[in-house]
Amino acid sequence: MKPYIFTLLLLLLISATAGAGGKNVSYEVNGEPFEGYFISPDAEAPLILLIHDWDGLTDYEVQRAAMLAARGYAVFAVDLFGADIRPTKLEDKRQHTGELYKDRERMRALLQGAWRTAAALGANTDNAVAMGYCFGGAALLELARSGADLKGFVTFHGGLATPAGQDYSKTKGKLLILHGTADVNITMDQFTNLAMELEKHGVAHEMITYGGAPHAFTVFGSDRYREDADRKSWQRFIEFLGETLH
Repeated sequence: MKPYIFTLLLLLLISATAGAGGKNVSYEVNGEPFEGYFISPDAEAPLILLIHDWDGLTDYEVQRAAMLAARGYAVFAVDLFGADIRPTKLEDKRQHTGELYKDRERMRALLQGAWRTAAALGANTDNAVAMGYCFGGAALLELARSGADLKGFVTFHGGLATPAGQDYSKTKGKLLILHGTADVNITMDQFTNLAMELEKHGVAHEMITYGGAPHAFTVFGSDRYREDADRKSWQRFIEFLGETLH
């Protein structure tokens, strides 16, 4: 078992970037450099921890963060790949996600490091929900299974399978699973199995599928984008935040 000790170097190279008042945040986990993104309308704003897709932290996550900030939420967008690692080739995306899928301890350490960075920035970590897209959804469920003390966990077309030897016995907070029924990457069998696992362990959850929505149905400009499913899932997410955070 490798110890991944979080080492915080908040030299906060805080450079202005897109998203009205947002800033890039340089931080370290176990001596490795990462670059997240933080935006907050005020110091007491409820916090959303946002976990990126398999292409890393990009303008897509920044745009979603700005949408949430406009509604009064602070957002810390996590970097799980490393500073300047934003893969564009399919084989590179598979490499970086595959390395983390094979080393769940490291995945958890990176998520915890990002969480501590958000706290060091002054974010309201006592009133927080995490969300993730695709690969980020799978990482989010890893965070939920670890027993992280958040009020809620929300996946958009995220990976749903539970690794061997893991379960949801330590999970705190509610889960909201937003999924496309036409997703051939993450099947409805996985969706059903997750529902049964959550019920077995008494985890509060809500799971919704959207007919005709394929994998990555929320990605703007993609041929997989489905406006109706994106709009409905986002609205349910906003309602969930209102129900869960104060």
